[in-house]
Amino acid sequence: MTITITLNNDFIDSLDVSPALTVIEPLLQAGSISSHEQQLRLEINYQLEENDPRELSEIPEVRLWFVRLDAKYPWLPFLLDWKAGELARYAAMLVPHQFSAKEGIQYNPEALEIFLMHKIFVLTDWLQRQNIASPSRLKSLAQILGYELDDAFFEMIEKSNL
Repeated sequence: MTITITLNNDFIDSLDVSPALTVIEPLLQAGSISSHEQQLRLEINYQLEENDPRELSEIPEVRLWFVRLDAKYPWLPFLLDWKAGELARYAAMLVPHQFSAKEGIQYNPEALEIFLMHKIFVLTDWLQRQNIASPSRLKSLAQILGYELDDAFFEMIEKSNL
């Protein structure tokens, strides 16, 4: 079942994350967060001037809204619909990048690595608190962003959390 958060200029320009709160908070309160893994989509209806060629991830107001959302729910990638491209779009909102006509989005490699490692650490801790097995999920997340993480890395994280 797909869950959608719909945004418009008013929400984004005022940094109002209430559309996300009204969708995510009931999932947290019901204790059913794990049953909604990779089901969340963000529908962004941000109106630009007619001749504005920018992508949404190039608009400072949109990016700032996503920074605010990420501060509230740093584990949000767990809910995002990865197959629909939501994880890549989410990363584009938070990681510096450029667009290439031939190759598509080109993330700043160092920034992407920092973003990924931050998400791995946040999600490892959050998933453990939710009693959800994490290494295979987190390996998949890393692969979507172009990284391979091995079991030894997760064993090191687990040992450091004791």
